[in-house]
Formats: sequence, structure tokens, C-alpha cells
Amino acid sequence: MLTMYHNPRCSKSRKTLEIIQDSGIDLAIVQYLQETPDANRIQQLAGLLDMPVAGLLRRGEDEFKNANDLPDLGDDSAVASWIEQHPRTLERPIVVDDEHGRAVVGRPPENVQVLLEQ
Repeated sequence: MLTMYHNPRCSKSRKTLEIIQDSGIDLAIVQYLQETPDANRIQQLAGLLDMPVAGLLRRGEDEFKNANDLPDLGDDSAVASWIEQHPRTLERPIVVDDEHGRAVVGRPPENVQVLLEQ
């Protein structure tokens, strides 16, 4: 089963969802603006994606650009806690295969194909 951190208002997220649903693979959908992952999960996601937590930031979001409380972006723990408090800044969509310890960001949506080929 895959887990997708999804924002239904995002076209990339909707397209990624469509690709997964068309594949027939079981999927748990987490609408992360309503069910925000905690800081520990955010750090896990970054680890699965093999990137620093700051790599999960949507730096073009107004909430990020206008933030006056940003932590040191090199401090994974602090950045994860900040993202937890500002979930709009979390990159999307993130699709996770916890069973196999893999994840991808669906930008472009076709990135998810690597998780569908098992």
C-alpha cells in the first residue's frame, strides 16, 4: 500500500492521484492540510526522499517567503517542526511506500511510476 500526502487543490497532486488510482494499487490518502504530519514523520519523509528536510519546503509559497520565524534551514529537526506548524509549505504531493522504504515527490506526477513498478 502507498500513502499519498495530497492537496486536492493542486493540479500536480490530482494528476499523481489519478496515475496511482489507474494502476489499481491500494492507496491511503492523507490530506495534509487537515491531517498535518508531525515533525518526526516529516523527518522520515525527508530521509526516504534522501534529502535534507529543507528540501521539502515550497519556497515559492507566500507563507514561506513572508515568514519571520524561519529556523536555520540546516537544522532538520527545527525545519521539520516549522513545517508541522506551516503545512502549506510542505512540498506536494509526496507518495510513500513504507513497506519498501521508498518515496517520491510527484513533480512531475510521472515520478510516481517508480513506486508502481514493483
